Amino acid sequence: MQILSQLLPASTIQHAIGNIAVGVIAVEIDSRKVKPGTAFIAIKGVLSDGHHFIAKAIEMGALAIICENLPDIIVEGITYVQVKSSSIAAAEMASAFYHHPSAKIKLVGVTGTNGKTTIATVLFKLFRQLGYTCGLISTVQNQVNDTIIPATHTTPDAISLNALLQEMVEKGCSHVFMECSSHAIHQHRIRGLQFTGALFSNITHDHLDYHKTFDEYIRVKKSFFDQLAPTAFAISNADDKRGEIMLQNTAASKYLYSLKTLAAFKGKILENALTGLIMLVNDTEVHFRLIGEFNAYNLLAVYGAAICLGEEHQTVLTAMSILSGAEGRFDYIMSKKNTIGIIDYAHTPDALENVLATIKKLRKGYEQIITVVGCGGDRDKTKRPLMAQAACDLSDRVIFTSDNPRTEDAAAILRDMEGGLNTAAKRKYITIIDRKNAIEEAVKIAGAEDIVLVAGKGHEKYQDINGVKYSFDDKLVLQEAFSTHHS
Repeated sequence: MQILSQLLPASTIQHAIGNIAVGVIAVEIDSRKVKPGTAFIAIKGVLSDGHHFIAKAIEMGALAIICENLPDIIVEGITYVQVKSSSIAAAEMASAFYHHPSAKIKLVGVTGTNGKTTIATVLFKLFRQLGYTCGLISTVQNQVNDTIIPATHTTPDAISLNALLQEMVEKGCSHVFMECSSHAIHQHRIRGLQFTGALFSNITHDHLDYHKTFDEYIRVKKSFFDQLAPTAFAISNADDKRGEIMLQNTAASKYLYSLKTLAAFKGKILENALTGLIMLVNDTEVHFRLIGEFNAYNLLAVYGAAICLGEEHQTVLTAMSILSGAEGRFDYIMSKKNTIGIIDYAHTPDALENVLATIKKLRKGYEQIITVVGCGGDRDKTKRPLMAQAACDLSDRVIFTSDNPRTEDAAAILRDMEGGLNTAAKRKYITIIDRKNAIEEAVKIAGAEDIVLVAGKGHEKYQDINGVKYSFDDKLVLQEAFSTHHS
């Protein structure tokens, strides 16, 4: 049990009713998880407002309510604390309730549009390889040592996040590597955490359904670096035109990585093939298992973080040379006809262009590139025609199909994709709404050594249709199609 007043800084409290020295056994933002003795924090979210569930929380046993607007009915015996921002209060209370776990580990956050998962995952694998006990918080999964915990969001809510960090501390983790999405930064989910370091990969067209403008999206990403302590390190991509902007106002020690210009962590691609990358990294030649220029950038970010965390140059590169990437990121398989299948999470125009550009560089010149791609429902609609055009520009054949339509009509999403195509692009594509049928058709038309890219879902093991998550695994479906049609 902890004292409520000790969990909330006095400066946070605007008004209080009742005993703020009351003891609480839990803090929650979900009224369904409330049990007797809980402090319930009412947060105004994107889809729902926790203030509507205050009565329910009290009914479930909450003895303290933290809110931005006091309810019309004040229940006797219940403590009410009014704050300016419930999201900020939740983050600060969660950190205090779980005894500030981020201060007890080396916590490294990774932000950017593309590459977050690969950078965080490879860092986790690297430090495990170097002998450390580590934690991973990512889109694909959360991991405490060897124990995998399924992930539901790129970054968990503030309560779940601090609980997870505390679990990692208890399990002996010395390092934790975490993706930090723009949503999580904007919603203050990572506020109050003490980061040892932060990395920026790149920034491109994404999440404008949430942030509304590209400038706001950039501002949110930059705010992560603005809040770093002077004792932290900040690493950014010098080859992204906004890479140095990210570091403008940070108090942390600044470092850049680059393939094109002078930087603290400098790389040069010597060979880029399906067998991996051969690179010069700060004048040392290394063979990596990861493929493509975009992964060259990810590897430089990982290398830079390892050096900033005090590891030795040669030891780091030797360990990195045997590591694989994250599941569903340029994940490839071969059919008996030597057709190459690639599964990738690419779900933004820039990510799709990167993957397809990499494939074009790797092919010998005569193989067809057949791309299966869709766009998610209830997400940024402006990127749909851009995704479609990118697929058609860089592929020989394209099949538009359903991704995760969520509550939207899949056919309507595909019409949005088709809407901006130029005349040349219109000759290249067909539409097959059913994703399994689309993948099978791509395999049927693929010949020996052709390349089939299935883009958009990567590691996901489901398809979200009208609120129901149906079992669906792109890699498994592609493997089955190869077995059926290329045996």
